[in-house]
Order: sequence, then structure tokens, then C-alpha cells
Amino acid sequence: MDNREAKGQRSESSAVIAVLCISGGFQDAYTYNCRDAVFANAQTGNMVLLGQNFAMGNWYPGIRYLLPVLAFAAGIYAAEKIRRRYGQSEKIHWRQIVILLEAAALFVVGFMPLQVNLLANMLVSFVCAMQVQSFRKLNGNAYATTMCIGNLRAATELWCSYRSTRDKGLKKKSLLYYGFIGIFIVGAAFGGILSRHLGLKAIWVSTGLLLMVFAMMFQKQGRQA
Repeated sequence: MDNREAKGQRSESSAVIAVLCISGGFQDAYTYNCRDAVFANAQTGNMVLLGQNFAMGNWYPGIRYLLPVLAFAAGIYAAEKIRRRYGQSEKIHWRQIVILLEAAALFVVGFMPLQVNLLANMLVSFVCAMQVQSFRKLNGNAYATTMCIGNLRAATELWCSYRSTRDKGLKKKSLLYYGFIGIFIVGAAFGGILSRHLGLKAIWVSTGLLLMVFAMMFQKQGRQA
């Protein structure tokens, strides 16, 4: 835990996670609807499609799914390097640096024409990976803001435990997980709708959401949420 977290920095608060979930769902809908039906976040799906295409000898379509996977791995690496380099900074939280880089990358994506969809998808996957690596907890519990399988597993496990023990704390945690899954879906819904109306520049909505998170993280709270 770095010194900024000890002072109650808001990177794991419910409000921050909610906005990141909306942005995460939006990004996936954007790349699927505007950028050749490639998922920005769901790398498992991309891996299935690249394996299928390679097996059928469809090399270019396979590469179209492979490169976002590699970009995702690069994003994880980059976020971890930022944490190691700026984790003790007193001037700005290292996660805010990550958020600014994400927002800048997505802003650039909005200018990219259809002819460079592959590069655009790689940038969005890179951004999603940085977010996955940097924002991994909700009120101290493991959580992902750009995908839902792990969250659904945790929510259902907690609900099963609640049904057995009647522990209201478990019920609250389970419903919180389910609630943020719903928020992710809402983000994806808006991503699909706005992608149709705004086209390639719809991704700037995510840029705005990330800048909102950047500003929110200047606020403090009494404990690390």
C-alpha cells in the first residue's frame, strides 16, 4: 500500500468504480460497433476468435484479434511500471497518471479513421488493461471495472453464502457486485447507442468519464474504501 492510499485516496471508492464501470462497458460497445467487431476488454473472446481464424488459415483476421491481446498485455506491463515508478509520489497518485494516459489515448482514438481500426483497437485494449491493473478493488474486495465474469462469480458465491448464513454483510457485498455489473451493462448500452449517432468520435465520452474520475480522485475520504 502506498502512502497516498494510507491517507484515504479515493481510487477504490464506489463512486470511482461506478464511473469506471460505465466507461469500461462503453469502450467494449464502441470497439465492437465501430471498430470491426473486436472486443476491447474481453480478451478471452478475442483469443477464441484468433485461434479459430488461424486454424482455418485466415491469417489476417486472426492477427486482427491477436494484436489487441498483445496490446492488452502491454497495458498491464505499463500500468505496473507506473505504479513502481510513482507509487510513492506526494504530488499526484499514480492511478491518476494512469487515468490521464487512458484519457489521452482514447482522445486520439476518436481521430483515427476506419482504415486504422487495428491500431485503434490496440490502443483501446491497452487502455483497458491499464485500468484492469490499476483499479482492482471495490471497498477492499477484488473487482474488475472492464469485464464481468469474475464479478458475476464473486456476486453469486457471496449470495450463496448469504443464503446459508443469513449474514447481512454478505448480502450487501453480493448486491453491490450485482449492482456494478448492471452499471457496466448500462455503459455498454449507451456505448452502442452513441456509437450509432456519433460514430468514431463516440469514444470521447469515455475520455470525459475518465477525466471525471481523475478529478474525483483529488477528494479524500476518512478510510481507504
